[in-house]
Amino acid sequence: MTIRTRSARRTRLTAVAAAGAGLALALTGCSSDDGGGDGGGGASSTADCSAFDSYGDLSGKTVTVYAGIVAPEDQPYMDSYKPFEDCTGATVNYTADKNFEQQIVVQAKAGNAPDIAIVPQPGLLQQLVATGKAVEPPKAVADNVDKWWGEDWKKYGTVDGTFYAAPSGASVKSLVWYSPKEFKDKGYEVPTTLDDLKSLSDKIVADGDHKPWCAGIGSGEATGWPVTDWMEDMMLRIGGPDVYDQWVAHDIAFNSEVPTQALDAVGDYLKNPDYVNGGIGDVSSIATTTFQDGGLPILDGTCSLHRQASFYASNFPEGTDVSENGDVFAFYLPGKTADDHPVLGGGEFNLAFADRPEVQAFQTYLSTDLWANTKAKASSDATGGGWISANTGLDTANLVNPIDQLAAGILQDPNTVFRFDGSDQMPAAVGSNSFWKQSTSWITGQSTKDTLDKIESSWP
Repeated sequence: MTIRTRSARRTRLTAVAAAGAGLALALTGCSSDDGGGDGGGGASSTADCSAFDSYGDLSGKTVTVYAGIVAPEDQPYMDSYKPFEDCTGATVNYTADKNFEQQIVVQAKAGNAPDIAIVPQPGLLQQLVATGKAVEPPKAVADNVDKWWGEDWKKYGTVDGTFYAAPSGASVKSLVWYSPKEFKDKGYEVPTTLDDLKSLSDKIVADGDHKPWCAGIGSGEATGWPVTDWMEDMMLRIGGPDVYDQWVAHDIAFNSEVPTQALDAVGDYLKNPDYVNGGIGDVSSIATTTFQDGGLPILDGTCSLHRQASFYASNFPEGTDVSENGDVFAFYLPGKTADDHPVLGGGEFNLAFADRPEVQAFQTYLSTDLWANTKAKASSDATGGGWISANTGLDTANLVNPIDQLAAGILQDPNTVFRFDGSDQMPAAVGSNSFWKQSTSWITGQSTKDTLDKIESSWP
């Protein structure tokens, strides 16, 4: 199972219509000294190239971009590049490939890499830097990341103390899906702490209409991955971000105290016969239910709660009103206290393999709030949303999708402590093998101790 396949399943699943027409240029005035400035939500009615003055005349120059982001999600990327092309005279050639993860490593080692690669996770970024072919970005990129992103995000674009890649898109995994109508009718309140979440679950049980939680972890060769997300969320909440980092790096054993507490905390929900599997079956049915189907019982009132990432919005049937007052919506999976705000998620990074002036100029543009707003509007226009960024300069008014607005708000919250998906950073023998497989065995009856012992023994 390749990393890209995992990313496609976990952070890029969108049931969208064919990509729409190109983005109309509507750029607001920006500072011309660093290519950054206030994106202003793209609200101006006239094109303004002043933000691109510092890049100079790049007529006749070409920048190549390579990514695993395929149709229809590739069109908004190309649309977002058009202002840079129109204002500088450069040409940006975008190539999408479902086999990106394998091919980009081959290309880098052979010295045939693109100018810029959109890398979907830090582990692959580290692998590409290790080829010796990646180049550091200009200072303007680092300055923009310092301005528009938190330290957590910059860390994920840094390898061995050297900053290489600015963040691009992002996803939020720390969400719980629910029925706003059910909550209103029954007087349920969105929980603000983990204890509140447990109390809510118990209240739904006591009300006796149905089991509160529904889930599915089936995903072909990747069956089990939703459990890893659950555990990662609990690691963040029980151990805190520092212990989470130690666990991901294997500075603490997989079967040590805090990971054991975290998986047991997941078991309080997923292996509790009073809690699951609403509208589907017993605990064991979680393993045979696809992740796509896991939350659908919310719509027929046989389940109340489903923990899954922001991309899950696309899995509800066409015509479903996914909004705060609609058929289904989501709330932030709370921390231990109302003040704790850990967030599990994913994202992409722009890594360069060339330092020609046109490449550095384009790399700088991609690190600005101007690009983030242009890309958000392009995604809203072409596919109805499904893309956000952790760039704090992103104007949520450019996001038409309520889930995008919710997720972006969570990422922009100054109290948010973001951590990247842990299994995506672990060695493949663990993150995309034993962690998935043993999590499935755990759902079907294997003990927490045996599960974590087996994962620990698989670590290279």
